Amino acid sequence: QLQASGGGLVQAGGSLRLSCAASGRTSSNYVMAWFRQAPGKEREFVAAIKWSSRISYYTDSVKGRFTISRDSDKNTVSLQMNSLKPEDTAVYYCAADNSLIQSSIRQWSHYDYWGQGTLVTVSS
Repeated sequence: QLQASGGGLVQAGGSLRLSCAASGRTSSNYVMAWFRQAPGKEREFVAAIKWSSRISYYTDSVKGRFTISRDSDKNTVSLQMNSLKPEDTAVYYCAADNSLIQSSIRQWSHYDYWGQGTLVTVSS
């Protein structure tokens, strides 16, 4: 079970931090990710992190602005979003899976567990 939090309204150039708490045990191949969906658009990959190795992945549009991290003590994954742009406006979803091959990490359909969305609105 995943519980996301941290969305809100921010001006362009501002920052927000999203968090997602996971309950239950994680496997060595556990992957947690953030996806987003803007109105009228398909859900898209934002970032992911492999739990054991901390290897992270980002979509090109957020590289250098967003940072994904995890806290194994709290079983949470966070997404620090800086230099936000109006085009970052979307509902953000955290997702998790116990076993993903690298080629599947960016594909939302491969994730078994989803949190509720949290709305991020960036005003211009």
